[in-house]
Amino acid sequence: MKKLIIVIAVLLSYNASFGQLFTKKKVINLENMDKKILSWGYYLGFNSYDFKFEYEQDLDDILVDATTGFQVGLTGDLRINNHINLRFEPGVYFTTRNLRYDESYFAGQNFNPSDLLRETKSTYIHLPLLVKFSTNRINNIRPFVVGGISTALNLASNEKNPSDNSGGQFRMTSNNYFYEIGFGIDLYLLYFKFTPSIRGVFAINDEVVRDIDPNSPWTGNISAMRTRGVFINFTFR
Repeated sequence: MKKLIIVIAVLLSYNASFGQLFTKKKVINLENMDKKILSWGYYLGFNSYDFKFEYEQDLDDILVDATTGFQVGLTGDLRINNHINLRFEPGVYFTTRNLRYDESYFAGQNFNPSDLLRETKSTYIHLPLLVKFSTNRINNIRPFVVGGISTALNLASNEKNPSDNSGGQFRMTSNNYFYEIGFGIDLYLLYFKFTPSIRGVFAINDEVVRDIDPNSPWTGNISAMRTRGVFINFTFR
């Protein structure tokens, strides 16, 4: 019984200390920053892009080796009210994805080991329009959720390349459309606001440009290919 009382006392003490971390009055940094109608900043971050495939036939999945890319961009913030902001975050995103095909895609055909791998490098001009929903500010922190839509121009899509996979070129559409959802936290520091956030991104349109041969082992079995990804951004304002 004594041990139980000691454990309960420790837990109550811990909870009291933890609660004071957020409720105890502190010096408020940048007190009037969120009252601005318009504000600007920039962000740096990392990304991990993937593909979601839909297939015509039940063959082995095309595997995607995703790598960690990076992005840089600007952010513009329009205050709607105390809890809602409209955000525009244009940026440049760099990523590489490798597609690995199973040998079953080439059944009855002669192929080289290099035919089982296709590298897709992408450079996106990403243009998201987002709505940010923030909680009340707690001392110098303010959590939020964010969601919206975006479009992206893939400068490395190869869409207009006359050579297709038979010549070693995997082609994708240049113009793509997404919906996005995520969350983050505003940290009010002494001289600026620092915002780490994470966001999921999901393509709406089919992105594959099919080969001339309708029975191509690279694109013939793909009914739809859509990007999905995760962004981690660090914003400074």
